[in-house]
Amino acid sequence: MSDFSLFDKIKPINAETQLGRDEPLETATEHFVSGHPLKPPFESHLEQAIFAFGCFWGAERKMWQQAGVYSTAVGYIAGETNNPTYKEVCSGFSGHTEAVLVVFDPQQISYSQLLKVFWESHDPTQGMRQGADVGSQYRSGVYSNNATQQALATSSLESYQQSLIAAGINDRVTTEVVSGARFYYAEELHQQYLAKNPDGYCSLKGTGVSCAL
Repeated sequence: MSDFSLFDKIKPINAETQLGRDEPLETATEHFVSGHPLKPPFESHLEQAIFAFGCFWGAERKMWQQAGVYSTAVGYIAGETNNPTYKEVCSGFSGHTEAVLVVFDPQQISYSQLLKVFWESHDPTQGMRQGADVGSQYRSGVYSNNATQQALATSSLESYQQSLIAAGINDRVTTEVVSGARFYYAEELHQQYLAKNPDGYCSLKGTGVSCAL
């Protein structure tokens, strides 16, 4: 595989360059921090949510730290190929973004509260980047699992856009709100990365504007 330039990473996806494979990538079955299952089936009272807000190492840690979150996992979503690798996603040619799967107890933390964490933890106006991290894999997104999540995510985007404007930030929110996108688990080394590597890289940074529930 040849090297990719910065220009390559922000170009539209070309169907002839699609990558991927039929078999899922290998990963652990238990969460490194909580010991809870990393993959379904989950207990029936639990719900799932998926967010993308920059490098998934820091994004996942932010989510597992929330009370009421049962388990988390990092992976790739909203692309054009099956079971992509980290290298393929970083090339820009698979079309995926780095994402966090959040398994939560709605009796302890609501989907709206998770949306609040999402909006306040990154800058959703930056397009195909987060800070110094540039590429389509760093784009902002909310990936809903049902109509209720889709409606809440859409309304929260509109609300946060107005909050940014009120704070003097007039840039447009570029977050994509998508239903039914397929999540692929990332390689084992990326799961709960900052728990395994406490001094590891984390670029997570919000705008300083709060999100009203």
